[in-house]
Amino acid sequence: MKYLKFFVSLVLLVGIFFVLNTKFGSIPVIGDFLNPAQGIWQNENTESITGNVQINGLTEKVTIHYDENLVPHIFAQNDTDLYKAQGYITAKHRLWQMEFQTFAAAGRLSEIIGEKALDYDRAQRRKGMGFGAENTLKKMTEEDPEIIAFIGAYSEGVNDFIQSLDPKNYPVEYKLLGYKPEPWTIDKTAYLLMYMTDMLCGRDSDLEYTNALRLLGKERFDLLFPDFFDVNDPIIPKETDWSYIETAITETPKSELPLDSIAETMEKPHPNNGSNNWAISGDKSYSGKAILANDPHLGLNLPSIWFVMQLATPEHNSYGATLPGALGVVSGFNTDIAWGETNATRDVKDWYKIEFKDTNRTQYKYDNAWKNTTVRVEEIKIQGKETYLDSVIYTHHGPVSYDHTFKGNGQMEGYAMKWIGHIGGNNQRTLIDLNTSKNYDDYLKALQHWVAPAQNFVFASTNGDIALWIQGAFANKWEGQGKFLMDGSNPENDWQSFIPSENNAFSKNPERGFVSSANQHPVDESYPFYVFNDGYETYRNRVINDFFNSKEKFSIQDFKDLQNNNYNLKASELLPTMFENMDISSLNQEELDFLNIIKAWDFNSDIAETAPSIWDLWWKKLYPLTWDEFDLDNTALIDPYTYQTIYMFKNHPEDDFMDIVETPEKETAKDLFLITFKETAKELSEWKKEHGDYNWQAYKGTFAGHLLQGLPAFSRFDLPIGGDRNTVNAAAENHGPSWRMIVEMTSPPTALGIYPGGQSGNPGSKYYDNFIDHWAVGEYFKALFIQDQTSTEGVISTQTLTP
Repeated sequence: MKYLKFFVSLVLLVGIFFVLNTKFGSIPVIGDFLNPAQGIWQNENTESITGNVQINGLTEKVTIHYDENLVPHIFAQNDTDLYKAQGYITAKHRLWQMEFQTFAAAGRLSEIIGEKALDYDRAQRRKGMGFGAENTLKKMTEEDPEIIAFIGAYSEGVNDFIQSLDPKNYPVEYKLLGYKPEPWTIDKTAYLLMYMTDMLCGRDSDLEYTNALRLLGKERFDLLFPDFFDVNDPIIPKETDWSYIETAITETPKSELPLDSIAETMEKPHPNNGSNNWAISGDKSYSGKAILANDPHLGLNLPSIWFVMQLATPEHNSYGATLPGALGVVSGFNTDIAWGETNATRDVKDWYKIEFKDTNRTQYKYDNAWKNTTVRVEEIKIQGKETYLDSVIYTHHGPVSYDHTFKGNGQMEGYAMKWIGHIGGNNQRTLIDLNTSKNYDDYLKALQHWVAPAQNFVFASTNGDIALWIQGAFANKWEGQGKFLMDGSNPENDWQSFIPSENNAFSKNPERGFVSSANQHPVDESYPFYVFNDGYETYRNRVINDFFNSKEKFSIQDFKDLQNNNYNLKASELLPTMFENMDISSLNQEELDFLNIIKAWDFNSDIAETAPSIWDLWWKKLYPLTWDEFDLDNTALIDPYTYQTIYMFKNHPEDDFMDIVETPEKETAKDLFLITFKETAKELSEWKKEHGDYNWQAYKGTFAGHLLQGLPAFSRFDLPIGGDRNTVNAAAENHGPSWRMIVEMTSPPTALGIYPGGQSGNPGSKYYDNFIDHWAVGEYFKALFIQDQTSTEGVISTQTLTP
């Protein structure tokens, strides 16, 4: 069966490759790709997970047990050997993925796939990915040589595996694209950490907000983009007492914010990047033990972003999801504590308009004088072409990412980025220390090294403590600072100071018996520092908190049910208003049939239901029609928040915003409901004729796409999973729960996990996607958390690494 699957994949791949990958440019030599001696056929070999392998530089033997899920359980006698082995084993199963992601982070894809990746590479360089990675390495080198040594050991492990390969054994993607792996270096780990920092850096809408403010005026802008929603269920409970904080918020300057526009919408992180996490105390647990859960929401890709491992020495023992290319467990547990993260979506990136003295751009205006710029020349190698040199201007704010040479408005000015990711942090130390922490104090100490991206770190311990810290380095901003484009010449607009780490918002052992986060607003208005609303999540978090307020005790099954909960609170809050106000007298029978289906809906976005498909399309037509005045050519704008849009429908249905710009009539919300419903019924009817059943599984079409732009032969389609981006089970078309974990704080902890992929990066392996079907239907595997390396229970094979 495995050979048949691989053969079918190959046939599909050859047939569609030319059409599918035009974005990547040049095609590899198919003859080499199909070469029996070195081509794709060599990748059909089963993973070698037995025997003895000699590794350069090891000081003692390392034992690696594999369980039935191909999870490696690494037992080393010291940390250096442990991380060397982690590098070796990760490369063994995920080499191409881990290297490709660092090429993407560093803006080096043109080296692999040609000139069509040049704009992407320029954008990566111009946002200062290299600048930030270098600062991170510098900080770690100067302040934490032990971490540098561990990263060096990890790199040596990766390189030991690379050196063991012949071209015939290269992962299939190297053969497909016609290149070979290069040696791993410590800067690649720094780039990987920058990649995650960038992916989770928040929504960054300064320029769009500036244009919206100019378009609407302050009163109308504040109505559509409020700093707090009328329903605010924050991460940190509202009753929190902040009186212990003595640090004052930065005083607001008297200068006015500049208003300007910029032509193009800038590159943004995925708007759905978020997550859920929560922990309950022993008092709310069926067993009297704290229980913790985490499910990060990221792109659904193959190979998966996560690789599950157990990492153990005589001093510590951890298990969970690792990030290929980084050390330690990112979301997981050890013998004493469990931890997990969600995106805090805090504003950690600001933009400044730069006025240059002249066309040479060697100086820019600052504090009524001219300040010197510096230039960083980015050498971008391009497959089959000459190297492209991109001169990026740097100011004291940061890189001038956009100017007349790249996505600017054509004028002699620039837009400089101030990003916390540039200052250099030691996130790797946080991860390593979490792996070895034994209690709340250790956890808190580990978090002090975390700079960016801003994360909500949930915690539980076998001692019974639960906690959640919103951690990162946050500028102490004056009210309104960073929400709009700022004048780069005014020193008052600079970041004046940082919020002391001990003043970051947190909750420990709250009276309500649980902590939780789902990317909602972190605090209420009583928190003394400025935290503005950047479109925070408003639905998943309320479902979660309502669930934990609904009864006294919760079980592991309750946790499973909640992670897989498909209740669509957003639909439940808007549809009754739509039904009540829409004039249905003009609907034909087919349209009435659609209406009756969605009126009978219980608001659960389950795969067999057709109502979620109607709702999804109806909303996708209603939302942009409502904000059609925001659809301006050559102006970067952002539509109002989803929650505030529904607020307007309910509370201001006859507002001028409801009027359709292109029609002479004055429309109201009820007109928009009817117009878009008729369009929805027509489109779904046509879709049904072409595709058949429009149940939610078929219509949504969730898929896990290969990292090479979703190569169909190496991807999985039509996954039977419900939910959408607004449900706790936030499975959208190609985005959703990337790792589900539930940990009960027994001694040692017992845990469940699952993710939409498999442990192997080889498309020909049975372990490439074997978790997906279980993940889609809400099943988990039980974590084999081995306490004694001599135990063979649950072990299917053992491999030994020796000096």
